[in-house]
Amino acid sequence: MSTPDVGSFDDWYRAIVASPRWDPFVRRWLDLPPEVESSGYLSGPGLVEVLDELGLEPGRMLVELGCGRGGYGMVAARASGARLIGVDFSAVAVAAARRQAVHLQLDDVAEFRVGDLTSSGVPSGSAGAVLCVDAFHFARPPAAAAECRRLLEPGGRLVLTSWEPVALGDPVLPGRLRDLDVGRELAAAGLVDVEVSPRPAWSSVERSLWEAALTLEPAGDPAIADLVEEAEELLPLAPHLRRVLVTARGPATTGT
Repeated sequence: MSTPDVGSFDDWYRAIVASPRWDPFVRRWLDLPPEVESSGYLSGPGLVEVLDELGLEPGRMLVELGCGRGGYGMVAARASGARLIGVDFSAVAVAAARRQAVHLQLDDVAEFRVGDLTSSGVPSGSAGAVLCVDAFHFARPPAAAAECRRLLEPGGRLVLTSWEPVALGDPVLPGRLRDLDVGRELAAAGLVDVEVSPRPAWSSVERSLWEAALTLEPAGDPAIADLVEEAEELLPLAPHLRRVLVTARGPATTGT
């Protein structure tokens, strides 16, 4: 479970875009709407919870960091009437998100750009809400938390999903997850009203997905081969991790 670089992410996105099997399999196990091209492992019911927490209003700006193919952010934009800027460091993912936005007739309200989770290039204080699904741990947590705060307008809402160790410092876990404490990082960056809520039901869904993945035959499909390999790697780690939904707000004034 080494930290992937942009090249490996580009290769992964090329594989899943080309695969006739990856999206149907993941949609089935995550119970996702048919139009969602997932990049993370947030389930359909989990997405409903996230949308409720975002509390978006028509015309507000939502920034999705680590957006991948943009599936979750586009659901949020369409459901709420918000505008969307999705940012990902994979040009392949961004190109796929742009194609899907056109397909869903959201290209007038959804923009996707190449950028880093810790340096998005989006103007400071421009986001009514920031969304980050299953990507926070890929960046340096202090820098990612600082970018979330920078983007939010005063009182703006942050919602992210992640994994955390059941026991901090657990040596079984890879380095980027071993000491991850999302709430601590957000509070240290100056975000307020930070709440970290375990979601064991999400963990159960993921475990079922990985167990089902182990029964697949790749049959020359690189995306399925990668899914099987990921399942072999992640299932033994499942008891050591907990799924969390994290919410916070930008401070009432930029100087606090």
